[in-house]
Amino acid sequence: MTQAAPNAARLSIGEVLDELRTDFPDISISKIRYLETEGLVEPERTPSGYRKFSRADVERLHLVLRVQRDTYWPLKVIRQKLDDLDRGILSSDDEGTLQVPRVIMSSDGLPGPDTFASSPKGIRFRRSELLQASEIDEDLLDEAEQYGLVAPSSGHFTEADVVIAKTLGELAAFGLEPRHLRSIRTAADREVSMLEQIVEPLRRRRDPESAARADETARNIASLSVLLHTMLVKNGLRHRG
Repeated sequence: MTQAAPNAARLSIGEVLDELRTDFPDISISKIRYLETEGLVEPERTPSGYRKFSRADVERLHLVLRVQRDTYWPLKVIRQKLDDLDRGILSSDDEGTLQVPRVIMSSDGLPGPDTFASSPKGIRFRRSELLQASEIDEDLLDEAEQYGLVAPSSGHFTEADVVIAKTLGELAAFGLEPRHLRSIRTAADREVSMLEQIVEPLRRRRDPESAARADETARNIASLSVLLHTMLVKNGLRHRG
């Protein structure tokens, strides 16, 4: 494969054709246009209607062509695999078993600052995938959504939603249902509001250094707040024991 151009570069369809021919000698402009028509790549358009391909578009075309050549998958299957790739879904085996996200813990087993860090492009789960990964049923998920414990965005759930759903399933084994946990949701919302008030002055500066400091501050305070909550519950149980 040819050496990558800068991410900001935009290539014409002819330039893309020249790059792809290194690995796919039979590629043609009509083939690239066909893959676009099938929704496998979506290049930008100039005001004059010319296609402009990003580096990500070229990599995507390379992947599609390689899969077609090496696996003979139909476009429907390739389109599904690309969607899985876009959403960050990874299979742990050939049968497509979903991996359940893990909560990042500190050495003492409690959530640390890294627990509250968000990746630039998080995994997005469909409803069926969340049910499979969290091992809960439709009724429990419906109730969790009803009480605001999980909330899909544009039809997808996040990694955090999967962890929440799995935790709700484990709590349900002790007779605790989502309706019993509304106070935890309310407390979490209040804590988020408190954190936003603290870091908002830093975010308003709008320079990268201040934004990074704001994120670091929020993560540290969040982890300390969780530690405080944990110790208060621990003390409460000890005093009642």
